[in-house]
Amino acid sequence: MKINDANVAGSAAQTGRAPDTQRVEREASSRAGGAGAQPNGDRVELSNAMGSLSRVLSTFGSSRADRVQALAVQYQSGQYQPDALGTSRGIVAEVLAGGDR
Repeated sequence: MKINDANVAGSAAQTGRAPDTQRVEREASSRAGGAGAQPNGDRVELSNAMGSLSRVLSTFGSSRADRVQALAVQYQSGQYQPDALGTSRGIVAEVLAGGDR
């Protein structure tokens, strides 16, 4: 693909970027915030699954925070009894499964 735009060719030499890359960046910045279909460009559309995923992650985060708070209360009152065997089994199972946290 050849571009005969002197502005693009001149600025490409200055930045070291390909003319096509600069053209795309310039077009993207000129329509910043423009969602949906462009006359001769790409289109980005996020499905409803993204909203559902966001809600699930939010719920998970809040329920996890509630669980951590409950454990903190138990620990501070001296009522927390950790399950050493269960913890060690969980650690070994995660390592065997290839988890790297």
